[in-house]
Amino acid sequence: MNTGTLGPYKRVWAQFYKAALFELDSDKVSDRIAEAETALVTRARELFHSAGDNVEEEQAVDDAMYALHALRSALKCRPNEKNTFQDLAA
Repeated sequence: MNTGTLGPYKRVWAQFYKAALFELDSDKVSDRIAEAETALVTRARELFHSAGDNVEEEQAVDDAMYALHALRSALKCRPNEKNTFQDLAA
């Protein structure tokens, strides 16, 4: 496996990805997802233009993008917590 020539910063996308997955503040989740997607797209472009065997990281980037897409879709389908509470109280 090629460790690449970009040094320790090549997996910065993973930090943004984890921040999106584990964000507890529902008002910030969409922003965290957008930040992670930006970092992932940037890294995917770097990998596309780099020489060497980066198959494992390329797959990890793809998997992370799919997971973020699923998270975003799940959030869209989730009922608004405030509205749900008001409906129960009525």
